Amino acid sequence: MAPEESTYDEAQIAERLGTLPGWYYEDGAIRRAYDTSGWPITLMLVNAVGFCAEAANHHPDLTVSWGRVTVALSTHS
Repeated sequence: MAPEESTYDEAQIAERLGTLPGWYYEDGAIRRAYDTSGWPITLMLVNAVGFCAEAANHHPDLTVSWGRVTVALSTHS
């Protein structure tokens, strides 16, 4: 059985997010909103995020609307 990975505290999260433009911490998740030029690009972005998430076996919450996708990553640990 693999050892349990440790989670970051809020100070560690803030430090690491300092190197990731556009990402922020809110309500227990790291988040980023991506603006797109319309519905077709929004759907392509959702599919790309979904593909990468499945490959990493980590599944973010996505909020999808015309011209915008918001990604929220958290852990159940």
